[in-house]
Amino acid sequence: MADESEWSRLESAVIKSLRHFRDRYLQSSRNDRENPELQETHIGETATGGNILESLPVDMQFYIMSFLSPHDLCRLGSTCQYWHTVVHDPVLWRYFLLRDLPTWSFIDHNSMPDVEKISQPLAELDDDTLHDYMTEYLKSCPGCRRRLKPCRRGYAAVTSFLHSLVINTEPRLAMFGPGLEQLEVSLVRKMMHSPDVIPVAGFPQRQINGIGSGISFMLNNQQRFNILTLYSTTSKERERARVEQNNAPNKMFLQEGEGAAECPTARHRIIPQVQEVCRVVDGFIYVANAETDRSHEREEEFAQIQAMTASDLGSSNRPVLVLSCVSRAGTWRIPCIYMAHELHLNRLGRPWLVQDAEAETLNGLLNGIEWILEESGINV
Repeated sequence: MADESEWSRLESAVIKSLRHFRDRYLQSSRNDRENPELQETHIGETATGGNILESLPVDMQFYIMSFLSPHDLCRLGSTCQYWHTVVHDPVLWRYFLLRDLPTWSFIDHNSMPDVEKISQPLAELDDDTLHDYMTEYLKSCPGCRRRLKPCRRGYAAVTSFLHSLVINTEPRLAMFGPGLEQLEVSLVRKMMHSPDVIPVAGFPQRQINGIGSGISFMLNNQQRFNILTLYSTTSKERERARVEQNNAPNKMFLQEGEGAAECPTARHRIIPQVQEVCRVVDGFIYVANAETDRSHEREEEFAQIQAMTASDLGSSNRPVLVLSCVSRAGTWRIPCIYMAHELHLNRLGRPWLVQDAEAETLNGLLNGIEWILEESGINV
């Protein structure tokens, strides 16, 4: 994230860009006034007060725009040619993107912006290398995506009816990741003891190559789903590693050797019992530790996600939900967009979502569960 000096430089760049545009616009307006054919139009605009906002200092215009939502900015841009050009300034939207993206609570494979481009230092930017930050913002912002989402009420009614004619299956999800073991508050324990949020629906009696059947939960009092929790090692070793803030040895994976020079992370192979689980589940939930007070081995984590979702273990379309989890509210967290970038999720080649979550309150959990069930073909 940008520091205070970078923000000052960024704000100065926005004001400089807006001032440069307004100087050109005012010069063009003066030329228009000298044209007899356009004088009458100019008089009409002045009479209606059309230039009042335009006459404000650029610093004040920028200050006002900083309080507007993306939707309001786009509406402002439709009022006249001046504001249409102003609100399409790429430097302005680069500012909004860098300002707002750390506050977004989820990001997915369809909306992930190019972090390297938007984090490029201002000194390296010029008019020829400016990115379309406005399009990037509107594509990535959760509020804009909800507003632009097409309404298909009729289609939804038909699919709901057809879905009711099919036997409702219980999808199975494999849950793993360091966030299950490193956080002070146990996510699984809170899930099992929060019937007001996500009630337990049962403990199916089946075995998958020696691994238990997991726990069935109920979503919105209508859809059952099963979660098989895969821990890295024994409970005693996990607790010892959590207290010492170390990483417990992960016994689910076997390292096959060192990778190439351009990818130094050791390759991983899953033990046979876990391979069988990966073949039968409908999706994966990776619980990442999003707390900033400890170091993280994201390259190693990405290698493990790749191993679990390998194409030889099942369909390459099965979704991956990443719960970017902290223990409780108020804990400093890594923004979900940076979590997606650090875990190289764009290299997975399958649907994925990073959702902020809190273990103590389970905030964010249901949003993530709804997404992964929908991606798995379940109508929720």
